[in-house]
Amino acid sequence: MSGQRAGLRFRICALALGLACSLLAGRPSLAAPFKSWTAVVVAGDSKGAQGGPTEAFDNARRDIARALSDLGLDAGQIAQFSVRPGSEQNPRLQKATARGIYEALGAQAPTAAGCMVYITSHGDPRGVLVDDQILPPSILGLMLDRSCGAKPTVVVISACFSGVFVPALAKPNRMILTAARPDRTSFGCGEADTYPYFDACFLSSLNKVGDFLALGRAIGACVRERETAQGLTPPSEPQVWIGPQLRPVLPLLTFPEPPSR
Repeated sequence: MSGQRAGLRFRICALALGLACSLLAGRPSLAAPFKSWTAVVVAGDSKGAQGGPTEAFDNARRDIARALSDLGLDAGQIAQFSVRPGSEQNPRLQKATARGIYEALGAQAPTAAGCMVYITSHGDPRGVLVDDQILPPSILGLMLDRSCGAKPTVVVISACFSGVFVPALAKPNRMILTAARPDRTSFGCGEADTYPYFDACFLSSLNKVGDFLALGRAIGACVRERETAQGLTPPSEPQVWIGPQLRPVLPLLTFPEPPSR
């Protein structure tokens, strides 16, 4: 039995090393680990919690795309989607649909070293809202399987009940961040909010940490602090899941030092 366990540990280490080598291959420098990544950033709705218009999701989508560019992603490899693509002067902004997201991933992922998908919207226990349809976890999982495959992939779902995505998306090469437990709402999607709370914490935490491992912890602490200060209950409890192949590689994917740090 001890020999079997040793063999299993060896295979796991070999898989992690192989993934690390694939991440490093073809990159010009460790100083720019995200240069060859691709991203899809989606604002899935434009209505607030009470049904009126809100800018919160589009504000988050725009500024998260800018933050990913600051991490080193090529701006041409960041596809942005909104339910109101004509609302700003951005000729690359596309109409948010599940098909559009899948086509963007299919076009960009084959030549990318890694994938990032960020969706901010309303959600319910069936999935996340993209325009006027629910995108279920199983369908997003198939989209990622067929486009990003075994590439290192970070998925962020900022929505109520978004923890429902973890079981369907969990793969050894993926990291999944969600704004709430499967049975909890998240906060900050009202008509007057600048960003949903989770998105605000994502943006502020990027300037304080050095990699995705630390980012997940920092976002959770930020959301807890903000909800406690506002007296919001029950707490949303953001979720973090990291696949065993990706975990040892994440410390290599370091964030650049922001000018203000």
